[in-house]
Order: sequence, then structure tokens, then C-alpha cells
Amino acid sequence: MRFFFLNGIGCFECCIKCLGGIPYASLIATILLYAGVALFCGCGHEALSGTVNILQTYFEMTRVAGDVIDVFTMIDIFKYVIYGVAAAFFVYGILLMVEGFFTTGAIKDLYGDFKITTCGRCVSAWFIMLTYIFMLAWLGVTAFTSLPVYMYFNLWTICRNATLVDGANLCLDLRQYGIVTIGEEKKVCTTSESFIKMCDSNELNMTFHLFIVALAGAGAAVIAMVHYLMVLSANWAYVKDACRMQKYEDIKSKEEQELHDIHSTRSKERLNAYT
Repeated sequence: MRFFFLNGIGCFECCIKCLGGIPYASLIATILLYAGVALFCGCGHEALSGTVNILQTYFEMTRVAGDVIDVFTMIDIFKYVIYGVAAAFFVYGILLMVEGFFTTGAIKDLYGDFKITTCGRCVSAWFIMLTYIFMLAWLGVTAFTSLPVYMYFNLWTICRNATLVDGANLCLDLRQYGIVTIGEEKKVCTTSESFIKMCDSNELNMTFHLFIVALAGAGAAVIAMVHYLMVLSANWAYVKDACRMQKYEDIKSKEEQELHDIHSTRSKERLNAYT
């Protein structure tokens, strides 16, 4: 019983030490980043697929054969970009978590004192610069994602006004948004049957809300990047202070060793003079 009790205390202290070494700030930022990227990539992918169906079904648009870059080709490119973003930030979140574990001193608690190397300081500075660049990139992604939200909001507003006002003749021309060229006329009006079907369908409402959630995910990724910048800056200050403290301890131990050697030498000289 006594042996089991001692082991229980040891396991409890070990758990407390492990929990104390977790970088909670980096963990929260990582969870927020993964949630934002997942919402942006998942909902953005499905919203783009819904946009293709709406353009083909209600606006009667078809893919252009050949090497011509049309709206469907651009949507396919955006989908591949989404795949790359999801994979890249999954890896980047893991790297930032690892950096947080090392900087918070979890390795120091497990293996004793450690040395702050120049490589470690360079890695921390590199992460700060890279995270700042990614934050600017996500700001651009957020601004770009707001464009389809604005377009679908206009379309949703036209559907609502056509329902509230009898006899209203409202039209939506895709040339206004640069989706088609000036020479093509792709528009739907409230008096057409395709417009009524589109407004009554769940596909329009679902695609609109998917773009809204994707925009929210991009905003969450921006907040996560800002959170990471604060965490990395604090970690950089910690590393810098630890480096200074390490140099101070090295100089102090060297001086103490020199004083000890001088004292030992004088003691031997006194002993020899006495004898």
C-alpha cells in the first residue's frame, strides 16, 4: 500500500509537470487556426461547387473547350488552391506547436538545463516573419472571399424584392461582376422562369450561407495569425532573456571558479611557507 501511494504521488506530480509544460497560448491559436482553415476550405469548396451548378442550371453557361480561361476554369483553380492551403497550414500549425513546446521550457523541465543556441533564436525570428506574411495573406483572402458574399447578397436581395413587390422587373447581369465578357449577355430577370426556380431552390440559399461561413473561417484564421504573432513575440522575448541569463550564469560560474583557484593557490602557498 505504501509503495502504491508513493507511486500515485509520483504520477500526480508527473502529470502536473506535463500540464505545466503545455504551451496553452500556442494550443489555443492552433485550434483557432485549424477551425478557421477547416471552415474556409470545406465551406469554400462546397460553395464553389454550388456556384458551378447555379451558373450551369439557371444562367445556362457552359464550359469553353480548349485552353481558354473561363469562370469554370478559375473555379477549378480556386479549388486546387484550397487543397494546398489546407495541407500547408496543417503542417504549419504543427510546426508552431513544436516551437511553442520548446520555447516554453517543457524540454528544460524534462531534461534539465538547456543551451539557447543561435539557431534557436534564428528559428524564432523566422517564424515571426513568416507568420506576419501569412497574416497579410489571410487578410487578402478575407477581402477576396467577401466578393462572392457581396454578389450572393445582391442576388438574394433581388429575390426578396421580387417576392415582396409584385410586377417588379429586376435583372442580374453577370457582366457587372466580370464573370463573363462584355460581348456575352448572361442575365436573369424576375419575370423569367429560371429566376423564379433559382430563388425557390435551396441551392442558392445554401451556397450563400456557405460563402458566409467561409468568410468567417478566413476571419478566424486572421485572428489566429495575430494570436500567433503575440505568442511568438513573447517567446522571442523569453528566448532573448534566457540567452542573457545564460551568459550571466556562465560569466558568474567562471569568476567563481577563478576565485576558487586563487583561494586554493594562496592556501597552498601559506601551507608551504608554514612548513
